[in-house]
Amino acid sequence: MAKILIIGCGAIGTQLAHVLSAKGHQVTGLKRNPPKTDTVKVNYFAADITSAADLKDLPTDFDTLYFIVSPDARSEESYRDIYESGLNNLLNQFSLADSSPHWIFVSSTSVYGQSQGEWIDENSIAQPENVTSQLIRRAEQKLMALDADNIVVRFSGIYGPGRKYLLKMVMQSPAIQKNPPYFTNRIHQQDCVGVLAFLLERRLAGVALEQCYLASDDDPAPLWEVMWWLAEHLKCQPPTVKSVDKDCEMNKRCNNQRLKALGYKFSYPSFKDGYLELINSETV
Repeated sequence: MAKILIIGCGAIGTQLAHVLSAKGHQVTGLKRNPPKTDTVKVNYFAADITSAADLKDLPTDFDTLYFIVSPDARSEESYRDIYESGLNNLLNQFSLADSSPHWIFVSSTSVYGQSQGEWIDENSIAQPENVTSQLIRRAEQKLMALDADNIVVRFSGIYGPGRKYLLKMVMQSPAIQKNPPYFTNRIHQQDCVGVLAFLLERRLAGVALEQCYLASDDDPAPLWEVMWWLAEHLKCQPPTVKSVDKDCEMNKRCNNQRLKALGYKFSYPSFKDGYLELINSETV
């Protein structure tokens, strides 16, 4: 049994807390506004990581720490709050207590700046051009330099229940670049949780892990193909052809072989598996 702190208990963090608790681990969730009741045995600590004062009474005797925090907005200020101020406050808190838990840090494939449809993996250059992705990348580097056992998990575009961005987009018959193809990469929310729990299990089993894992499904596909497929199944007007976007920043294909070689099996290996379930179960 491990003693685990999950920093950031949104949809993924909360579901992960429930999964790990059910496996017998002692789980604490850090959240600004914790739920008043939880049917699963998860302890909560109320705090805002951007406030050092909020963290002064945070216990530090954890084996593993998950960082799954999302910025409040897509702004440089919000990203600095989380990936600089918040992260530094946490590191200081554990340093003062002379505690060194293993970190599993949730990052993003946005740290890759490739834009010509290239295949990328964990060994590809990660030099993003936009400032928000640069802040994530610097946070990665800080944790990886701190301890060789810390792990960075780079998720691609997350979808699943309640995450209807593409479903809403396709209903508007959008203009999409067709040629050359603009690739999109996804991972279902359930696989996000699955990957994070799997990596902990592998570590506890004594398996030697890499410092970085790219977590994306088996099917990086042209956005045109994805939108056409969605339109067909939603019985709405298909997308129209858009002229080539010469300024696109993130056109790449994510290779997940390192994660699969470790033994992870995706519950939703293709966008068709996940979106078909969403279409059948939700009102768009």
